[in-house]
Amino acid sequence: MTPFNRNFGQGRNTKAVRLDMNWKELTKAGNIYEPGNAATYETGDWRTIRPVWNKDRCIHCLICWRYCPDASIISTDGKFDSFDYKHCKGCGICASVCPVHAIDMFSEDEIDRREEARKNEE
Repeated sequence: MTPFNRNFGQGRNTKAVRLDMNWKELTKAGNIYEPGNAATYETGDWRTIRPVWNKDRCIHCLICWRYCPDASIISTDGKFDSFDYKHCKGCGICASVCPVHAIDMFSEDEIDRREEARKNEE
């Protein structure tokens, strides 16, 4: 007998949410029943503000890497390299713990407007 956990409702097991799924195939309340599947969920789509790295100010202390709850800070050879925007939810913890203020938070709308303006200039 499979134990019933009332916190999860009665949704069915789903390995990953796919674009071709209909509403009947989704788990109840969007619950995830299998561990280790974060690679299949691009949770960065939820973000409304985005961290932007200022390379000139960064001292590569990696305090942001230690505090990021989503493991969205990518480091290479012990230095800050980039953000994993597919999984970054825009919580701003990285920006708040940075001792030299090398991470700025910008609205996704503002970033989109800047990218459109840059394309129009070309």
